[in-house]
Amino acid sequence: MMDKSNVHIVKQFEEELQTIKDGVVSLGALVDNMIDSAMRALETRDVKLAKETIEKDRTVNNLEVEIDDLCITTLALRQPTASDLRLITTVMKVISDLERMGDMGVNIAERAIGLAEEKGLTISPEIYQMEKHARKMLKECIQAFIEYDTELASKVLKNDDIVDNLNRQALKKNLEEMIRNPTEIERDMQLGFIPRYLERVADHATNIAEMVIFMVKGKVVRHMKVF
Repeated sequence: MMDKSNVHIVKQFEEELQTIKDGVVSLGALVDNMIDSAMRALETRDVKLAKETIEKDRTVNNLEVEIDDLCITTLALRQPTASDLRLITTVMKVISDLERMGDMGVNIAERAIGLAEEKGLTISPEIYQMEKHARKMLKECIQAFIEYDTELASKVLKNDDIVDNLNRQALKKNLEEMIRNPTEIERDMQLGFIPRYLERVADHATNIAEMVIFMVKGKVVRHMKVF
């Protein structure tokens, strides 16, 4: 039987791990909100919303640093082993990918500002489909992380192919439009960045899903077929 001091230490450690997990959930939700608002700003030509989205990047960066600091402190003071060690080291990588997803939201918002005054701007259906799938992958990789769900993580990996195919279709349409209407090449080049940014969101979600599988099974699946 553990004495009271050991029980307190174990309880404190469990609370720290829960705080770390909660931080990942909060960061994921904030990043998803940034991508959503950036895309809405692009669609509606809402410069104010785009600027508000860009301002959220500071909050994302600060939260990433807070979680990372807590992970480092926990590693130093608790010296976790096995599954707890994999959890903490995985979190430190996960939050880095989430921060980069936030950067993609900023990039989309910046393009939204640049395109706000453009006339005849048409956003292809493939771009909206990419947003839908990329954001779903983001939510599902966070859910997989919280629930230690490797099946859901594997589903995220499969969906990356869907986003890649949509990206190719969107870029093909964008190129065709530039050829058809060369006077608007600059506008279409700016629009052509959007699917690339969404494709990167999906890539980072895939990274997180791979890390979840490693965290749960101790199995490295990066660059491997797991389905």
